[in-house]
Amino acid sequence: MIRRHFIHIGSVALGGLALDACARAASLHPADASTPTPAPVDAATFTRARRFASTSFGEIAYVDYGSGPAALFIHGYPLNGFQWRGAIARLAGARRSIAPDLMGLGFTNIAVTQAITPETQVSMLLALLDTLRIDTCDVLGNDSGGMIAQLLVMRAPHRVRSLLLTNCDTEPDCPPRSFLPFVRLARAGGLADKTIAPALADKAAARGPRGLGGIGYSSPLDPTDEAIDMYFAPIVSSAKRKAQYDDLTIGLGKNALANSKALLRQYTGPVRIVWGADDTVFAQSSPAWLDQIFPNSRGVRLVQRAKLFFPEERPDLIATEARRLWSGQR
Repeated sequence: MIRRHFIHIGSVALGGLALDACARAASLHPADASTPTPAPVDAATFTRARRFASTSFGEIAYVDYGSGPAALFIHGYPLNGFQWRGAIARLAGARRSIAPDLMGLGFTNIAVTQAITPETQVSMLLALLDTLRIDTCDVLGNDSGGMIAQLLVMRAPHRVRSLLLTNCDTEPDCPPRSFLPFVRLARAGGLADKTIAPALADKAAARGPRGLGGIGYSSPLDPTDEAIDMYFAPIVSSAKRKAQYDDLTIGLGKNALANSKALLRQYTGPVRIVWGADDTVFAQSSPAWLDQIFPNSRGVRLVQRAKLFFPEERPDLIATEARRLWSGQR
């Protein structure tokens, strides 16, 4: 769900996810640092690579791919770790990439009593890193995943080696005001039936200009049927999962970044902001705000003709920016 302009409820209310143009078939094939375009990644291959970590929060689904220092990829809402498939394939020779499914999304399985808030997502990610025996990692985040990445930096700055933020919440823009009607729907129950299920039933509408695809992605060809199924089918797979989607949405209905400025200013690791210039979801002032907050910001790159979920459509760009950040380039 795009949380500023995704205000049309009905068969096109929650449309689509983009499948990276370079990631529509074939196998997950390791790529070293000299391979800019690895073999594409499809849903079946990504599914075979999925693992589950037993934590106090439940069975956390994740993909662990590549070798080298660890990097943690935090996806947006309502996506899952599949969002990062193109980038992690391109970075396989440089990083051990961990791409989990956050609680309430994807294939992570948690108890009905588990609270789902931005804060508990951070606790879950720390538990996952502990389970995988990862002390420090580079962190990349998009959309609400970028907000969770900021909370992670505030909670455990010593665990975050570097931070790459794409279009996401900031303290002045968390959550966007137009998201609040969906919080009210979630509190009433049944948000998934009103938004997710229609997109699965009418994938052409999900690709339409009023769907998530039209708002969040640049290509009118996205999302493919495969991508829609990969993201949305788990959400409506059971009554429990639907209720957890409501809980997730309610948790995102408050400003989890309130009063975060002082703590974010204490983070001294390198930070890079890469922002889709055509995004109509988050405030245009957000990348400059982030650049001013972090004392070791490596600046802002505005990506033209790119919307909210451009990291999925432009994995080569994400991989290039990540490598530059990790190598200390400005």
